[in-house]
Amino acid sequence: MRNQARPEASKAPSATELARALRTRLANGEALPAERALAAQYAVKRHRVRQALALLREHGDLDPSRRTNGADGESLIRSTNPLEVIELRLALEPALARLAAVRATPLEIARILRAATTPPGMQRASADLAFHKLVAAASGNGLAADLYALLRKVGSDARVRVQGSDPSCPNRLAQRDREHHGVAEAIAARDPERAEAAMRAHLTAVHRIILDRLTAANAA
Repeated sequence: MRNQARPEASKAPSATELARALRTRLANGEALPAERALAAQYAVKRHRVRQALALLREHGDLDPSRRTNGADGESLIRSTNPLEVIELRLALEPALARLAAVRATPLEIARILRAATTPPGMQRASADLAFHKLVAAASGNGLAADLYALLRKVGSDARVRVQGSDPSCPNRLAQRDREHHGVAEAIAARDPERAEAAMRAHLTAVHRIILDRLTAANAA
């Protein structure tokens, strides 16, 4: 790897300055490392790296195909962030919940209703994933379910996931279960409109939590 000029320790580069440095690296044929590595290299917070990468995308300096050349999700993990993951979930999952309300079998509905409550002793992330994957599978669209599984694999990677200061908060867990029940009950009632709206409301709450955690992390 070519040696790159680094900013003075006393002054972190702006997003524009960082984008300029990264553009030079791309022009020299380098593959950019993950956000975490870039943040360490330039002594900036990761949100500054994301701003710089957004500028590069805006001006067409990043090749979108770099996201699709790793079937195992590794290239996607290296090139995305928590906000992109939840934005894609918001676009995809309400539609899957709508389909599930129409297509789910009685057995699938029973499983979704059961999974809406986090079992005692079960890791909350695993319980959440199990519920959402059941909804995706019940959509009856195998391709969508496979794409959703890949999306969650990318989002659950430690390089993408953002942690809160109190990830085991019982209040949030209870609220999440209520949101899951809203989705599950709409699916069981064969109400696609309500199922879609309930899933969107649930993921909007998740989106807000992620934004709050990123804001707190960037302020630290």
